[in-house]
Amino acid sequence: MNRSLLARAATIAAAVTAITLGVAGPASAHVTVNPKEATQGGYTKVTFRVPNEKDNANTTKVEVSLPASSPIGSVSLKPMAGWTGQTETSKLATPIKVHDSELTEAVTKITWTADANSAIKPGQFQEFDVSLGPLPETDQLVFKALQTYSDGDVVRWIEEPTSGAEPEHPAPVLKLTKKDAATAAADPVAVAATSNDSDKDSSNGTAYGIAGILLGLAGLVAGLLAYRRAAQRG
Repeated sequence: MNRSLLARAATIAAAVTAITLGVAGPASAHVTVNPKEATQGGYTKVTFRVPNEKDNANTTKVEVSLPASSPIGSVSLKPMAGWTGQTETSKLATPIKVHDSELTEAVTKITWTADANSAIKPGQFQEFDVSLGPLPETDQLVFKALQTYSDGDVVRWIEEPTSGAEPEHPAPVLKLTKKDAATAAADPVAVAATSNDSDKDSSNGTAYGIAGILLGLAGLVAGLLAYRRAAQRG
């Protein structure tokens, strides 16, 4: 192989490497939500994972929007040292029922702001926990997020997933499954097994209690007989 071919091969290899890093780099720095799946109608804790994708700036603020078209009745934030979490509510076009109460507004935005010493530094990530429920009857929840850096740059993770190629700045997505599909396999057998186990435990407890009483009576009789014999000898 001559030098010209070697130079071309090296150029092609460098180009492939650059393209690979260019594609893989941003993908590894996406803002994500975990778990990826939950059950409609239930409650769940989700974690928003926010990595810092810059080498010369810190992440100082994270904003997550909750879809107003699929409102969630209860939203609770887990306190985090060094970060202030705040929620914003909006009026609902159609009220929703939660535990027999009708809600006319719901949380549609969450904002976390770091203090001077708690920003997400280069090479680090942070996780923000939120309790949500009851989850609406829809196929998925798209949480559009904004990531603000100390240099003033704002990365908008708001692109919704499509059937084609993955967008450059995809929004975190929580898939929702129907409750019946998630629990049908476990319901009848699990309930019967639990009932049988409870009956067995109750029967065993009764038997052990009776045996204990009989042993106590036997000991009392033996003690009285021994006392009587000692008295007769005296």
